[in-house]
Amino acid sequence: MVYTGSTILRKTLTMILAGGQGERLFPLTSFRTKPSVPFGGKYRIIDFTLSNCLNSGFRRIYVLTQYKSDSLNRHLYEAWNIFNPELREFIYSVPPQFKTSNNWYLGTANAIEQNFNLIEDENYDWLLILSGDHIYKMDYLKLIQSHIEKKAHLSISAIQVQKSEASRFGVIQAEQNCKVTSFIEKPKNPPTIPNEPDLSFVNMGIYVFNVAVLKETFERMEKEKVTSLDFGKDIIPYMIKNNYDVYAYRFVDENKKDEPYWIDVGTIDSYYAASMDLISVNPHFNLYDNDWPLRTQQQQYPPAKTISHEGERVGRAINSLISDGTIISGGLVERSIIGFNIRVNSYTYITDSIIMDNCNIGRHTRIRRTIVDKNVTIPEGIEIGFDTEMDKKRFHVSETGIVVIPKNYVF
Repeated sequence: MVYTGSTILRKTLTMILAGGQGERLFPLTSFRTKPSVPFGGKYRIIDFTLSNCLNSGFRRIYVLTQYKSDSLNRHLYEAWNIFNPELREFIYSVPPQFKTSNNWYLGTANAIEQNFNLIEDENYDWLLILSGDHIYKMDYLKLIQSHIEKKAHLSISAIQVQKSEASRFGVIQAEQNCKVTSFIEKPKNPPTIPNEPDLSFVNMGIYVFNVAVLKETFERMEKEKVTSLDFGKDIIPYMIKNNYDVYAYRFVDENKKDEPYWIDVGTIDSYYAASMDLISVNPHFNLYDNDWPLRTQQQQYPPAKTISHEGERVGRAINSLISDGTIISGGLVERSIIGFNIRVNSYTYITDSIIMDNCNIGRHTRIRRTIVDKNVTIPEGIEIGFDTEMDKKRFHVSETGIVVIPKNYVF
């Protein structure tokens, strides 16, 4: 049977896993779940997955939440309340509701299993499962079309990385035709891609299941009393072992760069590096592609503004991203990302830093290699990022020396 794109869209449900604690991103995750951490000045991390859904045509979405979801729920309502129920479009957040047991979501697969009624209620054929904490561009319709053409029971989106780096991920071993023969979490000696001995396929956390097959798998594993909490550790190895047709789908990047871009900003250092890439002359991740719009909440602030005063007080922003509502009054900002509604006062120097929304940076302040979370007022004359030992007494400092000032911090 040949399926049209519109038929695939109607018969596919999307579920986004967005309940991760993001412990390695602490203290940015002190008040919020990882998918709602700000990124790039005006975005949240989940915006990139949701923008992929929108650009791919998928408008029936459940976001499975759990850990500190207030910020994420508010963002979904304010930024993504654009779907039309009359056309059977929707985006809903779904917290744990103890539907099948008295447990919270115990893993990626368990979160889906607890909400399987949402899949069955509308008789969907395919289930698209995504992670809400990765940054990349991808057309999911191409993935599902490949899934159907191969008559797969499960398709796993895979990106190729150097074998030397693959041990940090779940690694897929596949035949020449991309049929998966094994799946190993963080192996010491990763298997390689056929005819490409230096490269390995790693799991991107993007899956397409035939709904009937996934239901059958859950039922079989329950009957056999086999653990079924996580896709990578439990479901995928079980399906391979029991001869289901599992295929790897080679990631097709929509980012229009020479190297495919997919990143899990799982630590402060990786988050900082990915953020700083955005302000480089030729960033790896392209925010400016009109053919692949990136949606977020459009805050109602006036345009950003620089103010120069008489004498030495010259407001300047060099090689930086500056969001709406920000005023740089007689200070210097270079190689930095500045969020909404920031006030940078006279004689202030900010370099190689990330300042999130609603911060006030006092006069004569010097800030270097620092992440300042929302709603922080920094008093006059403070220096941050220049004396590591002093910074460690007050703030979290990453392995590479990035200082993080938590949300709502009071000096």
